[in-house]
Amino acid sequence: MAVFTPVTESEASALLQRLSLGTLVQLRGIEGGIENTNYFLTSSSGQYVLTLFERLAHAQLPFYLYLMKHLAQAGIPVPDPQGDAQGDILFTVAGKPAALATRLAGSSQLAPDERHCAALGAMLARMHLAARDYEREQANLRGLPWWNATAPEVLPHLDAAQARLLQSELAYQNHVAQSAAYAALPRGPVHADLFRDNVMFEGEVLTGIFDFYFAGVDTWLFDLAVALNDWCVDLPTGRHEAGRFAALLGAYQGVRPLTRHERALLPAMLRAGALRFWISRLWDYHLPRDAQMLKAHDPGHFERVLRERVAHPVRLPA
Repeated sequence: MAVFTPVTESEASALLQRLSLGTLVQLRGIEGGIENTNYFLTSSSGQYVLTLFERLAHAQLPFYLYLMKHLAQAGIPVPDPQGDAQGDILFTVAGKPAALATRLAGSSQLAPDERHCAALGAMLARMHLAARDYEREQANLRGLPWWNATAPEVLPHLDAAQARLLQSELAYQNHVAQSAAYAALPRGPVHADLFRDNVMFEGEVLTGIFDFYFAGVDTWLFDLAVALNDWCVDLPTGRHEAGRFAALLGAYQGVRPLTRHERALLPAMLRAGALRFWISRLWDYHLPRDAQMLKAHDPGHFERVLRERVAHPVRLPA
């Protein structure tokens, strides 16, 4: 959520007029994140988030935006993209594809306890089930094919030990993806980026999930693993935190129990989730783009998480 593309007040006002959402009161760039340009936009009718898409093309965006609309209509607390009189929810602002969605209440809980993790687990399971009848299809664009394509670009920036880890883990994940157990995993639209800073709380009540612009069709287990790798590890060391892990996973299974194959492959998917974000953070750190407000995430964090997941796999009872 860095500001790559400046938006003028006149451009924001023109969009509000098209959407019949009143007059502009305030437009403020959001610092943080690395993919899109985001602004908090306040109008005389309410509070919104304006997103300009820097990497995704117009043709790719309906999947994300209509998924959010679908989930909002199913009662999942997500930003609701606003439409014009014709029902369009994808626009052009400052020459970029853009959308305006409702702003969620609350704030991110960056030091979650077991109660926050349980709330997240139950909501993630509800979200998976609510998206089962979503008809649009799009693969997870940051899935295994992207890892295979991007790894050669970041390898020159690694030391020998890091290169060995990246290459061995990539080979392992390609092997897992060819297995019959992996083919049997339930799948559907997933968030694929469900970190602490993409969830809102008021106290212990989960009030919203946002930033769906890495979403795609993938295994539900991978989506769960991504969340477990962020919400249930010690951030300085990357080590597994058993209490929060049990709370999140238990609440998830209270809504949707894992299948036999999911239970068997959870250790592999925890490694997959760590590998995905290690590669992407290496890419963003070593091959950055210009932005007015940009703070690249430390790739070393997910290297530590991956090493922990390899050395100390979390196995569930059969």
